[in-house]
Amino acid sequence: MAKRKAPDGEPLQPLVPIRPPLSVLILYATGQLGWSLGGYGVGNLLIYFYMPPEQGLPIFPSFLFQGSVLLAFTLIGILSSGGRLLDALIDPIVANWSDRSASRLGKRRWFMLWGALPFALTGFLVFFPISQGESASNFAWLALMIGLYYFFFAFYVIPYTALMAELGHTPADRLRISTLTSIAWALGFILGNSVYAWQGIFEKQGYNSVQAFQISVALLNTVALIFMLLPAIFLREKRYARQMETEHGIRTALAVVFGNRNFRWFLASDLMYWLALTFIQLGVVFYTTLLLDLDKGYAFQFSLVSFLCSFAFYWPVNVLARKVGKKRLMLLAFVLFAIVFALVSVANILPFPPDILLYALGVAAAFPLAVFGILPNAVIGDEVEKEERNSGQQMSGMFFGVRAFVMKVGISLSNLIFPSLLLFGKSTDQPFGVQLTALAAIVFCVIGWSVFRKYKERARGER
Repeated sequence: MAKRKAPDGEPLQPLVPIRPPLSVLILYATGQLGWSLGGYGVGNLLIYFYMPPEQGLPIFPSFLFQGSVLLAFTLIGILSSGGRLLDALIDPIVANWSDRSASRLGKRRWFMLWGALPFALTGFLVFFPISQGESASNFAWLALMIGLYYFFFAFYVIPYTALMAELGHTPADRLRISTLTSIAWALGFILGNSVYAWQGIFEKQGYNSVQAFQISVALLNTVALIFMLLPAIFLREKRYARQMETEHGIRTALAVVFGNRNFRWFLASDLMYWLALTFIQLGVVFYTTLLLDLDKGYAFQFSLVSFLCSFAFYWPVNVLARKVGKKRLMLLAFVLFAIVFALVSVANILPFPPDILLYALGVAAAFPLAVFGILPNAVIGDEVEKEERNSGQQMSGMFFGVRAFVMKVGISLSNLIFPSLLLFGKSTDQPFGVQLTALAAIVFCVIGWSVFRKYKERARGER
């Protein structure tokens, strides 16, 4: 915590953190844009690059064995899922390190500064196989790079998200911060989706598909690094963040967080949300090319339409959250997401022009994306404050770390299940596997809706 200075420079007493102005919150949100963009490649493009869709010929040459192993799994599915599980295990550890940090830079900024560069660098190297064709060396290299990537991902992201509760001094503040970071995340996701368009541009300049893709990823990860460094360097954490010392070890902190029954219902529903969302992120290029028979560049247009339209709902979501509560909006969002996936599953037989249908689905996904982009972080912030009032302990890092753990488990399972479903068909003539992914996402949404009904929202107007 910042301290006042005597004339001779000696600290006298701590300064009370002040509510950060909008400019500081925007600076903070740039970090979200950075890690969203930096995380897009490994989170959404591994299957596209290592198990590409087939429209006649695969988009990329094969670097890993494409068939099933261990009964019904794939090599890329195992690697991607294993990386996410490693990330999930690291999250609570980094969260506890961050909560107990006494760095002069601040509890969170020290991790952000040291994590940004290796996070961005390894996010590129995973798409740089060391040999041509299918080989064990490519598998080993990819396993190493994925492991390093997820370690540094957690090293930056977990302390960063912990700041969300600490910079938000009231529920209204936290809703505002969650809105700004949601916008930033969406912008990062949109920029990440532009990799398909950039790939096409570089291919027209004479690069082969692999080179064009790698150049695109390198360009986007460089931009991501710049945005991640902005709050790490310039944010005055000790001036604006409400923080206190904590001596809880990781086991005690985990017991406190998982002892919160209400938070457990939220986590269970959040797991289902991330399963469904990751399916649409992994599947967008498959849905576009194989179910709608459009060029892969339309995958970017779908994401652009859905996220730009979601921005139009940000203000209504904020207003409705105050009037009807976060819980009702999130339940509605699960239902709408399920409807979108139902339409995707039969997109190839619907009697509408494919491009019009693609844009319509993008618009339909906008409201649930806005809801899930804004409200979950605000819900976590409320639970952090409630725990602080009840126990006198502030463990925002651990709360967000546990949420991140559950999120990574969901993403890991998606990365394991999704390519396995593709084994049932991922070509224009046989798209059944792609349709199965949409049907599975519907099931996740229904379960998420059912579980979140048990969450007890704090009374509106309660601090």
